[in-house]
Amino acid sequence: MDGTVLVADDDRTIRTVLTQALTRAGCKVHATSSLTTLMRWVAEGKGDVVITDVVMPDGNGLEMLPKIAEDRPGLPVIVISAQNTIMTAIKAAEAEAYDYLPKPFDLPDLMKRTARALESRRQHRSAPAEVSQERSEELPLVGRTDVMQSLYRVVARVMNTDLPVLIWGESGAGKSLIGRAIHDFSDRRTLPFVTVTSAELQDIEGPARVLARVKGGTLLIDEIADISDEIQARIVRMMDTPGEYVPRFLATSQSDLTGAMENGTVRKDLYYRLSGATLNMPSLRERVDDIPLLAEHFLGRIEQASSVIRSLSETAAEIFRTYSWPGNVRQLENAVKRLGLTSRSPEITAAEVQQVLGHQPDLAPLRGGATDTEKLGASVGRHLQRYFDLHGDMLPPDGLYGRILREIEVPLIEIALDATHGNQAKCADLLGINRNTLRKKITELEIEVTRRRKLM
Repeated sequence: MDGTVLVADDDRTIRTVLTQALTRAGCKVHATSSLTTLMRWVAEGKGDVVITDVVMPDGNGLEMLPKIAEDRPGLPVIVISAQNTIMTAIKAAEAEAYDYLPKPFDLPDLMKRTARALESRRQHRSAPAEVSQERSEELPLVGRTDVMQSLYRVVARVMNTDLPVLIWGESGAGKSLIGRAIHDFSDRRTLPFVTVTSAELQDIEGPARVLARVKGGTLLIDEIADISDEIQARIVRMMDTPGEYVPRFLATSQSDLTGAMENGTVRKDLYYRLSGATLNMPSLRERVDDIPLLAEHFLGRIEQASSVIRSLSETAAEIFRTYSWPGNVRQLENAVKRLGLTSRSPEITAAEVQQVLGHQPDLAPLRGGATDTEKLGASVGRHLQRYFDLHGDMLPPDGLYGRILREIEVPLIEIALDATHGNQAKCADLLGINRNTLRKKITELEIEVTRRRKLM
């Protein structure tokens, strides 16, 4: 490699490793822990490529990209970040970053990308494709839970490769969104993204027509397990001889195809061609903490479209969290839309939610149904069993013990505080814990304490 690389990262170890590796590769390196220094170097005309972290002591690296583009048009910027969310990738793409890698990154991979950036430093990167009005109505890729964060990290790793990707998950979970995200933030983002079903591949000319439409972009084959053996064989041939422009192949399925391959429903040759990387889009049951975020997102859409402001009451939000949502995010969206139209006040009540969801027997709440004589242990056991049953053959997400304790701990402390009229000393004695422990719990769990007199 030949050129000067500007490195900005507040981690001294990363600066040292990159400086040594790039210097050995033949580059000159200027490294800093300050965005201010980086921007001064850029303004002075230094550097052929920039490698920058996002969160820095004196600013945000992503927010500097428009200024870098203004000062030095065509200067490639590679963003590296420990904030491994899909939004980081989105923001990097919107800011026209040359490339994006999540931390921890693979050093040889970063070196290869830097070499490519140096070779193309005089060329402008094309801006990401415009988001159409039709796409604005798609399901949102929203989630802060661990299972979604893990998914984001995998997407970030595979999006700039040519690996075929198999995406599986329940209906309505958002499999096509993952496929679209992989395309939109990849090197192929300015090329077409085409979704096909078995109907479009029925006749012998179907594959040729599809390849002509995709033009080397990304081809998503929808619900691969529902396609006949004959058409599966046609897809295999299409993947083996794609013609002049080779597309990126993605496929979706409502279940893991390993079993389908073993029982002959899915051809082995097709399975092995598609499963270069396998991603699982989790159901809502696996990420219940994302439900309020998604509901808020859909209510925001209603406000943008009609200026009608709606929010969920605390009890309504809790009902949302405790339902099974067999239709996943799509079903949640429809429920919120209906509530947004029918609610009589800005705050959607629990009764209104129950009215909308009450006609769906599969969405029976996880709570309720206990008899007056049922012991606490039996009641908790019944609800825990239902929680496991909702996951079918799959296990719930890891960390169950801590989640269950938190679910029980908050109402226990709140009710004990209410019973002792907000007197924390009495509440600590009642619970049998140290007063400092109680205060710590109140702070950590964000429990509101109201001190009141006892009515005589």
